[in-house]
This record gives sequence, C-alpha cells and structure tokens, in this order.
Amino acid sequence: MNFKYPKNEKLKSKITIGLLFTEGKSVSKYPLRLVYKSGNFGEGETIKMGVSVSKKNFKKAVDRNYFKRVLRETYRLNKHLLIDNLDQPYSFMFFYQTKDRLSYQEINTKTIQLFEKFIQQNCKKNNNAIDSPAENL
Repeated sequence: MNFKYPKNEKLKSKITIGLLFTEGKSVSKYPLRLVYKSGNFGEGETIKMGVSVSKKNFKKAVDRNYFKRVLRETYRLNKHLLIDNLDQPYSFMFFYQTKDRLSYQEINTKTIQLFEKFIQQNCKKNNNAIDSPAENL
C-alpha cells in the first residue's frame, strides 16, 4: 500500500474548493465532516484532499495546525479505504468541527468510520444507478 500524501493529492485550487462548497455533498461522523464532489483533475489523479480546522473553535494557530496535522495523518494512513472503493475521481474537504480536544486514536477511529460511511452512501448511489435501468426492461 502507498501511504504517501503527495503534492498532487492536495486540494489547492480555489475554483475546486468553491465548487465543493456550492455543489458538494457532505457526510458527517461527529466531530468530523467530509464534503465531496466528483470531477476530473488530470491523468492518474483519483483524489484531491483538503483539510480545515475552524478559527472559531481554536483561536491559536498552533492548535489549528496541530489538528490539521492529525487530520492529514489519519487521512494518509486510511486513504486506501477511499481509493479502493472509488470508481471516479473525487475532491474532498475534511473538517474538524468541535472545540473538544480529542486524542489521535479517537480521531483516527472517527476517520475510519467517516470513510466507511462515505463509501456506504457512495456505493448505494452507484448500485441504484446500475440497478434501475435493468428494472425498466
């Protein structure tokens, strides 16, 4: 497995980020939220991921940066859950949405649950889209 988080996986495009907030869908597992939208990026790129921690919840940049590092690390170690189950490219924005200071282990567990919830919802939609034309015959 590839546990890297290379530069080409980082979501930096202001246009893509804007589209995520206007047209994207989201899935939550308290205290984490994943906003996603499908779309093409380029050859060989299947995923773009951005991370955010609210200034409202953590006033000090040191605290925000710590939780962003933790989110990036949990994504890096568990991204195989997403990549193995995606059939098209997606862009994601990953949020930490609480004032509570959870431990790394708790955040990692919630990340896995969040990714599984996303996969479950995403696979349901794809299965329904595949099944519905067959039912019409």
